[in-house]
Amino acid sequence: MFSTGQWIFAALFLIAFVIVMISSYRKDVNIHQIFYKGSYKVLIAFIFFILLLFIIKVTMKR
Repeated sequence: MFSTGQWIFAALFLIAFVIVMISSYRKDVNIHQIFYKGSYKVLIAFIFFILLLFIIKVTMKR
């Protein structure tokens, strides 16, 4: 399905992307601590909402 060159490109792209994301995060970590305080609560609420939808789906299927 994919050629060897495409697999190599995908692997190199993934490695480069992860390196850039880590360096960007380290550069902005102080700003994140100031402006995004409490953002984990939104993440928890979002995960809870997705779980709730899944539970409703499973219970309605029966």
